[in-house]
Order: sequence, then C-alpha cells, then structure tokens
Amino acid sequence: MSDAHPNTLTATRFAPSPTGYLHRGHAFSALTAFEAARAAGGRFILRIEDIDRTRCRPQYEAAVYEDLAWLGLEWETPVRRQSEHMADYGAALRELSERGLTYRCFRTRREVAEAIESAPHGALEAFRGARLPADEEARLVEAGEPYAWRLALDVAERALGGFVALTFVEEGQGPGGEHGLVAARPELGGDVVLARKDVGVAYHLAVVVDDALQGVTQVTRGQDLFEATHVQRLLQGLLGLPTPTYRHHRLLRGPDGRRFAKRDKAQTLRELRASGMTAAELRAELGF
Repeated sequence: MSDAHPNTLTATRFAPSPTGYLHRGHAFSALTAFEAARAAGGRFILRIEDIDRTRCRPQYEAAVYEDLAWLGLEWETPVRRQSEHMADYGAALRELSERGLTYRCFRTRREVAEAIESAPHGALEAFRGARLPADEEARLVEAGEPYAWRLALDVAERALGGFVALTFVEEGQGPGGEHGLVAARPELGGDVVLARKDVGVAYHLAVVVDDALQGVTQVTRGQDLFEATHVQRLLQGLLGLPTPTYRHHRLLRGPDGRRFAKRDKAQTLRELRASGMTAAELRAELGF
C-alpha cells in the first residue's frame, strides 16, 4: 500500500536534465532541497534525468557536478542516471499494461494537437484517446509504425474506484496558492504519455519509479512542475508506490520579469563563476 502522507523528511532530491548548463534557477532549487535535507538530518540525492537522448550531452552532465560542487553541495554516490535504468521503467510499464491501463497511440504530435483543438472545450481539454481495434493495431505494429504508450485514464479511474482518495501534501505553495492537503486531479492531464516513441519511457513514469526506488520523501521543485504532481500521484496510486510530500517553490525571475530558463539563454553558473562571482555571493543573493 502507498503512504500518501509521510510525516518526516528523510530524503530530498535535485534531478536536472543535462540538456544545457545550470543557471540561477537551478541553483535555487538545488540549494532549497539541500538545505531542507541538512536541516532535517536527511539525505540529499542528485539524479541525472537523461532519457532525452537527442538533447542530453556528456559535457552538460559533467558541468552539473562541477557547478553543484562549486556551490558547496554534497550528494550520495553513485548518482542514478536514468539512461542506465530502463529495465526498471520497463517493468513498471509492463505492470500497468498487463492490467489494461495503457494503450498504444500511433498519432503524431500534430494529430494530438488537432484532436485537442477539435474537442468541445478546445485547447482547455486534455487529450483523451482510445485503443484501436485489435486488427488495426496489429497491422500498424506489423508495419513498423512508431507508437507511444499512453495511460488509459478512464480505465485507471475505474481501477481505483475514482480519484477522490488521491491526495498529496503541499509543504510549499502551488501557483494558485495551494498548500496543505491537496486533492489530486489527474483528469487535467488526460491520457498522458508513459513511454515515448523514441525512448522506452517518459518523464512521469520515470520520476515516480525513481523517487520510490531512491526513498525520496520530499520532492522539492519549481512551481512550473506543480501540475505534474496530479499525474504522478495517480501513477503512485496505480503502482502502489509511496507518495512523498511536495514542496514547490517560487520561480526565480530576471530584471525583465521572465523566469530563468535554458531556452532563453539565462546566464549560467559557469558564466557567473567566470565573471568573478563567488559561490558565497551567489548563495547570499539567493537567500542562503
């Protein structure tokens, strides 16, 4: 049985994807998790989420270790790299599939977007698909057509007897001011992808499996990932995994009011270091 509301913090984690160099926002999130673990006498875990083979690079991963060490952080070793644990995710996917909780989706991203836009509520409607007739599915598989594995939300709801029992504890604050006991609303995510066409897994499934295997009891991350919690809470319930508490923190923003992001070429920690800024100065700037 899953434990949705652990009472003590024994392990936090920082789990970057090595698709670029870390910036101030990453430093704030890592320090928030690290200091929470240290204050509670718990463990701080570093995880490398490198399942995106097209964007992850060895030099970015090496820089993660360098930047965090410069900040004064220490973490457990060996570091879990998702690319080395695909068997764990495959086992979880098989369990869900054997229970009829997944289906093959052959639609392209464009086709999914068009399906959402044509729904009664337009873009506000989460994608909901359906398993193809067995003969048609077999024909596409035989033809080598690529497909993703999606969660069948309607089947999941029946399996759990509804979603009313799915809750999680928010110890920080969600973007809408959410705090304390929060009712999960997995229907907001629709039939989410559990395994991408080009990889054997997708974000949501990998995260819940990793957090359970690593004994994470508090997930510390930015408010931009708050909505992901609803889906992840559902997967924890379906797989019988422990549910950590969550601590979503504010997003750091630059002088222009935009949050720091890799895609916007936010100033990296490497650049700050090269400019002469010390780790102590950055920590003080971030409130640590």
